[in-house]
Amino acid sequence: MLESVRARLTAWYSAVLAGVLLIVCAATYLMVRAESMKRTDTDLAELADSFLVTFHAELADEGSGAGATVLSPAHQAMIEHRSENDGFAVLGGNGEVIARSSDAALPAGTASRSVARALESEEFRQFGAEAQSREAGLAMMRTGRLRLRAYSRHFEANGQPLVLVLVHSLHGQYEMLEDIGSTLTWMALVGLLLAGTGGYFLARKSLAPVVAMGAQARQIGATNLDERLPVQNANDELGQLATTFNDLLNRLEQSFERQRRFIADASHELRTPLAILRGEAEVAMSQKGRKAEEYLESLSVLYEETSRLIKIVEDLFTLTRADSGQYRLAPQDVYLEEVAAECAHAVRTLAQGKNIELKVDAESECLVQGDPSLLRRMILNLLDNAIKYTAPGGRVEVACRAREEDCEVHVKDTGRGIPAELQSRVFERFFRADEARSRTEKDGGAGLGLSIAQWIAQAHHGRLELVHSDGHGSHFAVYLPIRQGVRAEAD
Repeated sequence: MLESVRARLTAWYSAVLAGVLLIVCAATYLMVRAESMKRTDTDLAELADSFLVTFHAELADEGSGAGATVLSPAHQAMIEHRSENDGFAVLGGNGEVIARSSDAALPAGTASRSVARALESEEFRQFGAEAQSREAGLAMMRTGRLRLRAYSRHFEANGQPLVLVLVHSLHGQYEMLEDIGSTLTWMALVGLLLAGTGGYFLARKSLAPVVAMGAQARQIGATNLDERLPVQNANDELGQLATTFNDLLNRLEQSFERQRRFIADASHELRTPLAILRGEAEVAMSQKGRKAEEYLESLSVLYEETSRLIKIVEDLFTLTRADSGQYRLAPQDVYLEEVAAECAHAVRTLAQGKNIELKVDAESECLVQGDPSLLRRMILNLLDNAIKYTAPGGRVEVACRAREEDCEVHVKDTGRGIPAELQSRVFERFFRADEARSRTEKDGGAGLGLSIAQWIAQAHHGRLELVHSDGHGSHFAVYLPIRQGVRAEAD
């Protein structure tokens, strides 16, 4: 029943509202009841004052002789202050009843029978006995189903101590309180019903965009990642949720697109060497009686293409492990200038084969923390890329410099450069600027070297940048953070 957010919101809202209404209604009822009782007590005190004034006036008219009694003045005062809801009694010093309104000659209908019976009840006698020992008092009385408020006060008449007792029927008061309680209950129920209904429709209207987004999201798959969720108001929470989800879809679409392009490019790169391998194998098997030199030539082609396939597969495996976060680095203190010098020494044969001058500037001490094998691979990729696309007779330079916060490795060549419109794509996988650096059949790469070098730099919290490239050559730079504490130790 409460599986939907709308139902839960409505239930919580209704529960909180019910609690608030209950507290408000209970507080209102108790305040009205207390105020009504306070007014009743005040009225009883005022009625007692008025009764005594009338009583003393009647007593003075009769005189205060030895034979004078308080019965007639008391009855006259009771008649004067007759009321259907009030009863009077005058008690003597010993608690005996001297006069009471039920015995007075009151007009018919001026005093209720229930009040008259209350003046003769056992509860009244107990209250009268207790009233003898205190100056004035208030108490609740109950006779049968009737609830009354009793009030007592001491006074004197003809030198005789007396007690005036008033009882007031609370029947009308409790009827009024019951009406107020019923009214408050119905108002609370109706208000809760209206608020719950309104809250449900409000929650339904407020969550309608979420329902629409959910329906739209269910229709989005790998084939239609270009679709986006509707954003009605970008400034509210739901609009921000839709915007965030759309940003996620953008990243997913880009990731899927890179994956598609990666698979397509990998398939294209693998197809050529595989076709060559198959062709050479077919030629070798189809011709009988071939010379040993011809078989050696075919085996040489097979070896070169196999080596190229292995290199492509290894690079792909490296990038796949890097993307999945499974490539674990083995960091240690590494002097970057020594790694650069070793890499330059390793590619000197390639440079000499193309009559390329290889210049190394690795005098500056550059201590970083990183994986030596990966750092070596990064610099080798940059040097191999520079030598591969530099014309014979050109020059390749590699230099290391230590700065305040990082170590820099610069690799420059004198090749034909990369067109300006393609420079932003040089680090894409399988990208080759064929117009500027056409891949020959012998030494062409798969376009993964710069991608791997960039990942290695980023894995070491650094960066690889193409500083500039034009018709006079290209300049790549690696920036790696210097090991912490090196600068302080140097100072």
